[in-house]
Amino acid sequence: MKVGDYPAEAKAGGGYVWDGVLKYRVWCHPERGAPDEAEGSDYYYAFENYEEAAEFARTNPGTEDPLALVLQREYIDEPEPGQYVHMRAERITEWPVAFLSRPQRDAQTIPDFLAEDAPANRLDILRALAPRRA
Repeated sequence: MKVGDYPAEAKAGGGYVWDGVLKYRVWCHPERGAPDEAEGSDYYYAFENYEEAAEFARTNPGTEDPLALVLQREYIDEPEPGQYVHMRAERITEWPVAFLSRPQRDAQTIPDFLAEDAPANRLDILRALAPRRA
C-alpha cells in the first residue's frame, strides 16, 4: 500500500512493539483553527516521512504533532495490568513518534519480554536496555 491507502480509523497506541512505519499522519481540527475541509469533522494529511509531517504541523494552525501509523505483525496485549499475551495477528495502530525510539521487534523481542526470568522492568527489553537471551 502507498501513503494515503489506509483507513482513517486505526488502533491507538498499545502493543508495545512495532514492525514498520507505514506513514505519518497529521490530524487537523477545525475547532482549533484548521481549515474546515470535512464539514466540521477532524481529518488528516498523510506523509511519507516525519520531517515533512513535522513541517506541516509546525506551519499550519489547528494541527496535532505527527503520529506514526505503525504496522504490528505480532504484538503484546495487556488485558489486565501485568498480564501479557503474545498476539499473532496483524494490526495497524497510531503511535506517538517518540515510541519509535524503541528498536523494531525481532524474533526474540516478545519471547524475551514474556520469559519467566525477564527483568523486573520488562520494558527494559523493549528499550534495548536488558541483555539479550541466547
